[in-house]
Amino acid sequence: MATYARTLRRGLPRTPGGDPWPPAGEIPGALSSASVPPAEAPVAASVSAGVASHESGSSAQELRKDAPPSHETAAPAGVAAVTDAATVAPAARAVRRGLPRVPGGEPWPPASVVAVAAAGVPAPATAPSPDSGTSVQELREDTPPSHETAAHAGVVVSTQASARAVRRGLPRVPGGEPWPTLEMVAAISASGAAVGSPHSVGPDDDARRVAANEAQTDAAPVATSVVSAPAFDVSVPLPFTPTVWVGASARTRPAPRPEPARVGPFTKAQWAGAVFVGGLGLLFAAGMAVLAVRWLLSLDGMQDFLATYPGEYHLPEGAPVGFPAWLGWQHFFNVFLMVLIIRSGLTIRTEKRPSVFWAPRNNPKGKVSLTIWFHQSLDILWIVNGLIFVVLLFVTGQWMRIVPTSWEVIPNALSAALQYVSLDWPTENGWVNYNSLQQLAYFTTVFVAAPLAIITGVRMSGIWPKNAKALNKAYPVEWARKVHFPVMLYFVVFIVIHVILVFATGALRNLNHMYAATDADNWVGFWLFVLSLVVIAAAWVAARPLVLAPIARLFGTVSSR
Repeated sequence: MATYARTLRRGLPRTPGGDPWPPAGEIPGALSSASVPPAEAPVAASVSAGVASHESGSSAQELRKDAPPSHETAAPAGVAAVTDAATVAPAARAVRRGLPRVPGGEPWPPASVVAVAAAGVPAPATAPSPDSGTSVQELREDTPPSHETAAHAGVVVSTQASARAVRRGLPRVPGGEPWPTLEMVAAISASGAAVGSPHSVGPDDDARRVAANEAQTDAAPVATSVVSAPAFDVSVPLPFTPTVWVGASARTRPAPRPEPARVGPFTKAQWAGAVFVGGLGLLFAAGMAVLAVRWLLSLDGMQDFLATYPGEYHLPEGAPVGFPAWLGWQHFFNVFLMVLIIRSGLTIRTEKRPSVFWAPRNNPKGKVSLTIWFHQSLDILWIVNGLIFVVLLFVTGQWMRIVPTSWEVIPNALSAALQYVSLDWPTENGWVNYNSLQQLAYFTTVFVAAPLAIITGVRMSGIWPKNAKALNKAYPVEWARKVHFPVMLYFVVFIVIHVILVFATGALRNLNHMYAATDADNWVGFWLFVLSLVVIAAAWVAARPLVLAPIARLFGTVSSR
């Protein structure tokens, strides 16, 4: 196949109004070869004509005169020629010079560098090895030509690539030294030479490798490729500090804010907002209710209703007047137990992992948390105190003050409720008689809410028989849980409203009724009330495992697991 001479394309002039570059007649030597011999066209496609002729004469076919020519040996010989030509070609190649680095300066690279590159570097005379470009066929004269040996003859690995020169660019600062500096160039060249130089391969190793390849005569031909060693080890850190940074405007993802602590379903800020908004809503609703009820009571029909039902009715004959001393003590002890029962019940609902446990001596398997033991112990004391209270009510006749004895209690309770809402409260005289609304509230607390709390509490306690299937089916524990907690909330609401009305309708007189058992208007009952609050607060603080554990050991076994 015929090949044609390559022409050099001329570009723009270097100076305004000058000749196109390069000038006519100045053609680099690497491009001056006119043609390539047809027999060597496949080999000389990537090298100059002179180098291809030189290398084709030292192909593997000439190493053995008695070897018949074949396509297996001829093709790899061309590979060797290409490989050797690649080593020699740079020595005869002309270097193209570009624009000057500074205005008015000499074209780059300098003439001295061009002369050195044009002269080339002679290859050192060393023993036959892959580094010197000698094919493996020369190591064994008696080896018959084959595809494998010819392929090995064309494989030449050069380690001089690892010692290649580092190209230096423009200086980092005006008037400075070209980058990288000479010290960096030396360090990079040294590291590349140390990493890229493989261990020397001797003739014996090549001969054994060729013999092993020749033994595989039945194997399929294996494609041979030329792999060059890397210029330098990329795992070695650079010898200079990087100068490129992310910058101030880099895209960064801010760290997510931590989740705020929650108290139940809401955070503290959400609870504060809910209380504030809810308080404003309740205040607005209360104001609207007061205005509506006052307008309602101003009607003539409602005025007659208030005159007929003032808010209370007369008690039966023989009803006692005033409060005995035992009732005042019962009242204090009942409040004391109720506060601690509510505290321990809320602790049970929020306690995730108890730290102290209690078990009865005769049943070590019946182990419960110390909080549950404390709650159930208080329940027992509260039940005993309630039974004593009810018995004394009926013995002394005080039951007539809190148990409705006439159906007039319903319209009088409605009348009392309207008077409370209108802020024109009914006349209070608790020493003699409660109004109908108070009577219904006390009756509900003593004879309805208290029994419900006892029945549901017993169902959830360890006293309830667990193996009674019919009884458990008739009274499931889920029902008890659904009723027990609302009953506790009723007690809380009752206590809050009861205390507010005591202070709003004559605090000193009402406190004397409950704590001093007198109808006087002095401060005795108030100070007894303050003393009772101190005792209740001290019991609230002391209700913890450090104080409860010694008391619990008197009735069972206390352990930490």
